[in-house]
Amino acid sequence: MYRFFEQLSSRIAAPFMGERSRNSKVWHCRCGQSLFFRNSQCLACSAALGYQPQQSRLSSLQPGPQADTWLLDADPDAGVFRRCANLDSPAACNWLLPANDHDGLCTACSLNRTIPDLSIPENHERWRKVEIAKRRLVAQLFSLGLQVIPKTVDEEAGLAFDFIGIDLEGKPPTTGHANGLITLDIKEADDAHREQVRVQMHEPYRTLLGHFRHEVGHYYWDRLVANSHWLEPFRGLFGDERESYAEALERHYQQGAPLDWQQYYVSAYATMHPWEDWAETWAHYLHMMDAVDTALGFGMSAQEMDFDYQPFPPSTLFDPQHPGGPAFLSFVNAWIELAGMLNELSRSMGQPDFYPFVLPPAVIAKLHFIHLVIQQEGGRADEVLAQ
Repeated sequence: MYRFFEQLSSRIAAPFMGERSRNSKVWHCRCGQSLFFRNSQCLACSAALGYQPQQSRLSSLQPGPQADTWLLDADPDAGVFRRCANLDSPAACNWLLPANDHDGLCTACSLNRTIPDLSIPENHERWRKVEIAKRRLVAQLFSLGLQVIPKTVDEEAGLAFDFIGIDLEGKPPTTGHANGLITLDIKEADDAHREQVRVQMHEPYRTLLGHFRHEVGHYYWDRLVANSHWLEPFRGLFGDERESYAEALERHYQQGAPLDWQQYYVSAYATMHPWEDWAETWAHYLHMMDAVDTALGFGMSAQEMDFDYQPFPPSTLFDPQHPGGPAFLSFVNAWIELAGMLNELSRSMGQPDFYPFVLPPAVIAKLHFIHLVIQQEGGRADEVLAQ
C-alpha cells in the first residue's frame, strides 16, 4: 500500500505552499468569498475581480487613482492596473495589465492574431470557451517560468493564435502549429463536434485545453530543444525528428499504432513521429502538474485510500542521479493515485474515466526529460514540486 499523494502534500507541498500554493486555483475576496480562476466579479459582494498573471493570483479590486484603474486588495502596493479590454467582449477576459501599458489587451489576449467571425452568433460562445482554455494554458506557462512572447513583439520567436472557421470555398482550417502560430478550427469549441472528431480519430480524450497544451508543446520544442544541447538526448529518447513527417503521417493513418505502443508511448498518436511523441507527452506533463496542484490547493488527500499501485523506482527516470529525482518521482506517484481516485469518481457518475491513460516506465523517462528541459528554461518546475 502506497500513499504518495499524502507524501507529496506533506514532504513536498508544505514547504512551498506556506499558507497557500503560489499556483492555487482558489483565492478569497475581501469579503471572504472563495474566488476561482474564471471569476471577474464576486458573487457575494459584487466586487470587481482581476487576475494578475505575473503573480498567479486573483484579487478583488479597489478603484485606483485615475478612472478605469485599479488596486489589488491582495497587495495594494503591487501597483496600478487596468482590466483587459476584452473583459466586455464575448471572451470575458478577467486578466489585468499594468496601467501604464500602451496595449489595451492582457498578455493572453495579445497572443490572438485572428479571432472568430463574431457576425456568426454561434461564435460568441465558441470564442468564450476557447479563451477560457487559452488563459488557463498561459497562466500555467507563466507559473512554470516559461517565456510567453507574442508575435507582435517578436515575429520570429513569438507565439500567436488563429481561431477561424471554414473559408470562402467551404474548407475547414488545418488545425495545428507552424512556426509559433497555433491554428484552431473554432468548431472545436462545440462539444458535439469535438466528440464526433474524438470518436473518428479514436482518441480517448479530446478537450480544448488538451489541444492547446499539445500544440504549444510543438512551439516549445522549437524554442527549447531544436539547436540546443537537448537535441541529441531527445533523439535518443523520442526518436530522430529528421524522419519524414509526411511519410510518418501517412503510415500512421494507413497502419495505425504498433500493437505494443502502450509499453512505450502515452497515446497511440504519440507513435506517429518523434515530434508528436514530444507534444503528447508535454501535454500530459502539463495535465499532471495542473491537476495535482489544483488538488493540493483544495486540500484533497488520498491518505485514507488503499491503493495497491506499485511506485516507480528511480531507475525509470531519464536521469536517475538527478538531485531533483526523488521529488519528481513523488509527484508522478502522487498523480497515479490521484488519477485512480478521480477515475472512480467519474465512474460513480456514469462518466468516462477522468484520465483514461496508463503511464509505462518509458513514458516516465520522457516526462522527466520534459521536466528537466522546463526547469532549465524557467527555473520554476522544481519550485512547483517543492511547494
